[in-house]
Amino acid sequence: MSEPTTTPGMVIIGGGLAGATAAETLRKEGYAGDITIVADEAELPYQRPPLSKGFLSGKEDEDFLLPYPGTWYTENNVTVLTGTAATALDPANHTVTLADGRTLSYAKLLIATGASPRVIPFKGVDLDGVHYFRSKADSVAMKELLKGGGHNVVMVGSGWIGMEIAATAAELGNKVALLGLEEVPLSTAIGNELGRVFASRHEEAGVKFFLPSSAEEIQGTDGKVTAVLTTTGESLVADIVIVAVGVVPNISLAKDAGLTINNGIQVSGSLQSSDPDIFAAGDVANSLHPTTGAYARSEHWANAIASGKVAAKSMLGKAAELNDIPYFYTDQFDLGMEYSGFGALTKDAELVIRGSLEKREFIAFWVLESRVVAGMNVNVWDVQDAIKDLIASRRSVENSKLADLQIPLESI
Repeated sequence: MSEPTTTPGMVIIGGGLAGATAAETLRKEGYAGDITIVADEAELPYQRPPLSKGFLSGKEDEDFLLPYPGTWYTENNVTVLTGTAATALDPANHTVTLADGRTLSYAKLLIATGASPRVIPFKGVDLDGVHYFRSKADSVAMKELLKGGGHNVVMVGSGWIGMEIAATAAELGNKVALLGLEEVPLSTAIGNELGRVFASRHEEAGVKFFLPSSAEEIQGTDGKVTAVLTTTGESLVADIVIVAVGVVPNISLAKDAGLTINNGIQVSGSLQSSDPDIFAAGDVANSLHPTTGAYARSEHWANAIASGKVAAKSMLGKAAELNDIPYFYTDQFDLGMEYSGFGALTKDAELVIRGSLEKREFIAFWVLESRVVAGMNVNVWDVQDAIKDLIASRRSVENSKLADLQIPLESI
């Protein structure tokens, strides 16, 4: 095993958007020391949202995946170790051991290891034609399979990723059947009424829903998938099965090092872990939010950017707190949606609609104790600033004014 590097710098474990954003922020904030990104995939840091949307459909190329071009790392003296896994962390000695035997010393460490697909042990899951979906490699392989159309695709998972993949597959001319544990797709996130808006658009495009149900068995011949037997007894013809049933945070490195784990790596509002020199950002971090006073782990694009910035500033000893309002978006067929707010607060909130669900042009507000806690715009644009202002201000609002198209949001 090699000796530790002699000059401890900033080490970032994880080659995703959070890690890349942290590296850029460190340089922007004036840090001149060594920065090393340890990326287990053989890719420069990339962002994931296009993988199930524009990149999968062929509308966006590989350059669209990169938050920073490859030349940026060289120009800013940031070392990226691609195809390299971190295998052990020693907080006492401030070292990280890599799979190839090298050891890195760090002054401050950021863990941005992301998450991995939740694996369900379906019978037949090892058959050729069954795919989990998470990485760029997954999306590249799926793009090649779907682009010609004519396939029978069974999508297991009725969340955002599953619905996005189903939409893309259908647009490319494939027959799609979708399974999920909800009675209405997306209802866990946005409720039945709004979930049906998306479901109806999918049905118009030919997507068939089998809800609630999952795969009882994936069946095949000569090692290749031919059908999916559902838990409710249907037999669905399939030559492609895609499983997207959520993710689990990649905590093994942190757990083995003795850091506090709580649905991810538990961190403060400044993203500091239970070790003062180790921070966490992105999908793997379960951070304390000042608005809700609760820990929350977000798996969305905007959080990767925001937490990468906060973590970098905190690593430099600067005052920083992850207090952004959570945000994400989706594109499905001709439905474009943006959502800002605190999903944990919407359970007991009242839903207020501004616009037309039938025309699929509306804003939905979740109102709890006369305050907006979340807002979602569908095919209505340039309203996110106003929605976020309503949430952040915590001002008392009248539902009738929220619903009135004649009253500007900014004046409510």
